[in-house]
This record gives sequence, C-alpha cells and structure tokens, in this order.
Amino acid sequence: MPDVKRTIKIRTHQEILPDVPQEAEGYPMRGWTISIFLVGPDGEDMPANCFERATYHLHESFGKRQRQVLKNPPFTIKERGWGEFDMSIVLSPVGLPKNGDQSVQHDLNFQQEEYESTHSVTFRNPKENLLAILKESAPAGENTNGITAASKPEKKARQKTSRNVDMEKLADALPQLQEDDLLQIVQMIHDNKTDDTYTKNDVENGEFHVDLYTLPDPLIKMLWDFCDKKVDMNALA
Repeated sequence: MPDVKRTIKIRTHQEILPDVPQEAEGYPMRGWTISIFLVGPDGEDMPANCFERATYHLHESFGKRQRQVLKNPPFTIKERGWGEFDMSIVLSPVGLPKNGDQSVQHDLNFQQEEYESTHSVTFRNPKENLLAILKESAPAGENTNGITAASKPEKKARQKTSRNVDMEKLADALPQLQEDDLLQIVQMIHDNKTDDTYTKNDVENGEFHVDLYTLPDPLIKMLWDFCDKKVDMNALA
C-alpha cells in the first residue's frame, strides 16, 4: 500500500485566570487547552481517530507533568501557566509500530485567545484497520487538498468586472500552492462564500473545484493576495 497523506489541525485556546495568583510578576496566569483534529475533504474538523494516542512534551518547568499522554480524540490537554514555549507533540497512528510515530512542533503563545495551525502527516504503509479509518476522510492514497479553479464563467451573468484581479493568473496559481496553503484556501472559500458560490468536492479524486466567477469580490481579493505571497504571479502566462 502506498503512503497516505492527511492534514491535521491543532487548535489552541488560552485565557487569563484573574483569580489565580501570579507566579511571575507582570505575567498573569493563563489557562490553556490544545486539541487535535483531522481535516476532512471539505476543510471540516473530523475526529483524529487515526491516532491511538498523542504525547505532549511540555516545558521542563512542568516537572512531572512535562510529558502527558492523551488517548481519546481530540486529545485535549488542559494546563495553566504564565509563559509561552515551543512543544513537541508525538502522534501514534493506529496499528503502526513506534517508528511510524509522527512528531509535530507547536508554538504555545498568548497573542490570540484562540488560534489554529495545520500540519501534513504521512502514514507509511498503513495496515488494513488504519486504512479503513483514513478512508473516512478521503480515498486512501489521495490527498484532500487538490484545487481545480475555473477561470471562465459558465454563464456571462456570473462574470464580474469590479475586481482589479487577473482571474486567469489566479486560476493558474491556485493549483501550484503547497498542501498546507491549499487547505487554507479551501477554508477561506468555505468561510466567505455566498449562496451564489459554486463549489464541488470531488472526494473520489481528492479534488476541490470552485468557479472563481461565483465568488464575492472581497474573497477574490483575499485569494489573490494570498497567492501573490506564495507564487510568482508575474511568471504565470
């Protein structure tokens, strides 16, 4: 069986605990949680039940709590503290030996009350039981992040001219993005689309189709600005 790629989402929530005394002057105590999800074919959160456990390796100041193992999705860890730090999270896939573990780095920071990050993980030679779980999020062996963008409207009524955007270049740029970037694009479309927006999720082929001319103007500008940072737009025909 070939390797299977999927995308996970790590969601962090943090808030100040006003009733808890400060341990370091000038740094309020905060409560924080981290949860892990599998990203579905439409960008939705799915249970990360392809992993049997998640092992969090926290800052050494946590002492005996520095290493914590969670065995039930979404593998939510709940802690408190005053400082930001980088941690590693080791994800153990169902039915794979220890050398199949996935290690991702996560930045715990207090810049936002809630924030998310995505990571691509690869399951190498997954066994039958793991394959069955992975097929719930997309066909085994397929990625969930392919995008096909139509730059020509099916009907003239769909065409909009109030954008200062080269739609042909935008359509050419989208498929050139990396997997994590494509996931963000899909999420942006889902979060900002209107009733007129045409999208189609082709689960069988692991592709996401969108008619650019059915997107609202602000979303078109968001997609253009995002692609302009990731792709050399001037090099596109």
